[in-house]
Amino acid sequence: MSRYGSTSSGDLFSEVASIDYPILDADAHVNEPPDTWQDRVPAKWRERAPKVVKSDRGDMWSFDDGKTMRAVGLTATAGLSYPQFAPSGFAYESIRPGSFDTKARLADMDADGIWLQVLYPSVTLAGAKVYGSEPELQRACVRAYNDWISEFCEGSDGRLVPQAILSTTGVDDAISETERALALGHRGVVISSFPNGTLDAAPEDDRFWSFAQEADIPVAVHIGSFLKGTAANSPPLDTLAFMGVAGASKAGAYTIPVVCDLIFSGIFERFPRLKLLLVEANIGWIPTVLEQVDDMYLRYRWFTNGVEHMPTMPSRTFHRNFYATFMVDTVGIELRHRMNVDHLMWSTDYPHTGTDWPNNRVSIERNFRGVERGTVKKMLHDNCRALYKLDHVPETLD
Repeated sequence: MSRYGSTSSGDLFSEVASIDYPILDADAHVNEPPDTWQDRVPAKWRERAPKVVKSDRGDMWSFDDGKTMRAVGLTATAGLSYPQFAPSGFAYESIRPGSFDTKARLADMDADGIWLQVLYPSVTLAGAKVYGSEPELQRACVRAYNDWISEFCEGSDGRLVPQAILSTTGVDDAISETERALALGHRGVVISSFPNGTLDAAPEDDRFWSFAQEADIPVAVHIGSFLKGTAANSPPLDTLAFMGVAGASKAGAYTIPVVCDLIFSGIFERFPRLKLLLVEANIGWIPTVLEQVDDMYLRYRWFTNGVEHMPTMPSRTFHRNFYATFMVDTVGIELRHRMNVDHLMWSTDYPHTGTDWPNNRVSIERNFRGVERGTVKKMLHDNCRALYKLDHVPETLD
């Protein structure tokens, strides 16, 4: 079968009961326990490191000694019905232990029919800048999270895969922490800025891109970080406007500018084997964006020096270098023949509001009914297994 989804009839997927291979979840989350940073950062930083504060709004995360506060809420909704969702009011004593306890997480995965999960943070989902601007504080907090998530994945028999977060304190720190994280067993890294620590590309970034290419690891951008301008200022969570922001984000609104910045930065001309992973922005937007950037490229490459500096079509760069995860995206699945299906991976978003736990098998049927079985297996198993080199994952279930 071509890497691009076939539209021919044949052996088509109809029911989840027919799946005879491990289902791999390419984007799940943890809710870091209250002692994650307080037990791990040097004493001089504990007051400013993230900590949980009890309040009449439930548990609140305090960053940089209260400069930023965030309620435990929409990141901890697994098992709740929609009317029970709330942006605050939860406490660690009441949320599902699978958020922060390894044995409980594996039990929740078993109940949902999920064999493996690739893990991303919740508390630091917006990026390491939330810790504060002090470089030493950021580095200490980044190390603390990466150590904790590595410990969380221990004892899972390879069913939990950690992704390291990186600071926004420069290229040297990004490379150093990536090396340290890989030694701990992390399979990739998550960036919330360009490696130089800003939201603009710089020549010095090439040292990091070169390192990541040679290490052959995915460099991930998760929605909610790497935000420019007004995108960084979300409306209050209990307003109608927030629904618009959330829907736009899941439709790719804030990921598209990052993708275009990356494609037209020249990075992938210099590092053609670099793997860039887009997490939780879904995929339905990809074909129309690629059509439009290709059209602009062909029209504008002469006066922008694209002829000399960017000979590769933007869509070709995307199909070759970019990977993407999705949750419920039936539009994207219908348009799969206009994407590289070898680079698309399904996910649950557990324990955030995007998850259908413990009934993600219903979500799988909704997404994939009528799709070629081989293509479904790629998105549920093969692609994730190959990207992260998960050779320990069996090809079939017993």
